[in-house]
Amino acid sequence: MKKCYLIYLPALFFIFFAASCKKDPKVSPTVSQSVNYATLGLYEQATGNNRRIFIAASKIGDAATVNYGLVFDTGSTGLTIDADGIVPASMITSNGFQITGDSVNVNGITITSQTATITYGGVDGSIKEYGNLAYAQVTIGDGNGSITTPRIPIFLYYKIVNVTTGEQLKAHSADIFGVGPGVSSTVRTIASPLSYFKLPDNITNGFRLAMLNTANFSATATYTAGLLYIGLAQDDLSGSNFIMHPLTYNAIVGYLPTIASTITYNGQSVPGTILFDTGTPAITIIENSAATSNSAALPDNTVVSITTEQGFNYQYTTSSNFNLTEVQNPSYSNDRRTIFSIDFFLSNEYLLDYTNHRIGLKNN
Repeated sequence: MKKCYLIYLPALFFIFFAASCKKDPKVSPTVSQSVNYATLGLYEQATGNNRRIFIAASKIGDAATVNYGLVFDTGSTGLTIDADGIVPASMITSNGFQITGDSVNVNGITITSQTATITYGGVDGSIKEYGNLAYAQVTIGDGNGSITTPRIPIFLYYKIVNVTTGEQLKAHSADIFGVGPGVSSTVRTIASPLSYFKLPDNITNGFRLAMLNTANFSATATYTAGLLYIGLAQDDLSGSNFIMHPLTYNAIVGYLPTIASTITYNGQSVPGTILFDTGTPAITIIENSAATSNSAALPDNTVVSITTEQGFNYQYTTSSNFNLTEVQNPSYSNDRRTIFSIDFFLSNEYLLDYTNHRIGLKNN
């Protein structure tokens, strides 16, 4: 069973991409190769306080054109996608894929016999995907602009289950586009889809995520152009005021996406490591071993600030709609990382340099 980077889901919510996704009329979609390798838009969507960003996937292998929204997730590594609609239904059973030998090739996708289970969720890790290591080219983006990866390793799942309730979830209800550093702890072949592009010599392997557009988060997924910059130009790395943070190496999963910081709230200063996670849709989780309860929400109008060891500073105030924050004791959560939700990305830019193993943070 894989222990992946945590995606905290207090209220699980995913959507199917639909033709009715609305577009922001104020921005012009573009794909540019003049500075970065490519620039793509993302879809912003919200239900209540849950906010998510999605990257479109329009082709997997040689399969017919598809229209899936994958959760764009800085807190995990690797692409996981449901096989439904991508490979013939006759190949998929409740117990796995019909494979003879080491692998099978279908629709330009190589499905290997290597099986795994990927776990997502909060304290209970309640969402499990069952599937196989596969290889395929993937076209990300859509008619607003797209780019195709080389043939990359992905996790193709045939079943997704809420193990708490025993319910098998609908197809494509947890397709994840994990862009974190390192590799999967279960299928170590798999890394971020954005890390596989063959880039020009003057472009560094990595990506930059622009500040999200708060106004575009609505019940209907809204396309926002110019959010994702694939490949890092020299200006990204040296001339744009990002504060760079070197990453720590782990023998199992490679470089970790966490940053050593001090978190301050209610007169307390808590040392810890922070995961800045677009895959956490609503609630920031502060881990504090001195917490007197397992989990408790900070009240509205609480001021929370962080300072990283490299000198990045950020402060926010909790409210009923934004920056919801809980304090947990790691003896309860079994996780010592403080996890900042997607709301962090409403006020800050984020950069991940795969080549030099560092994360850049920038206030806006």
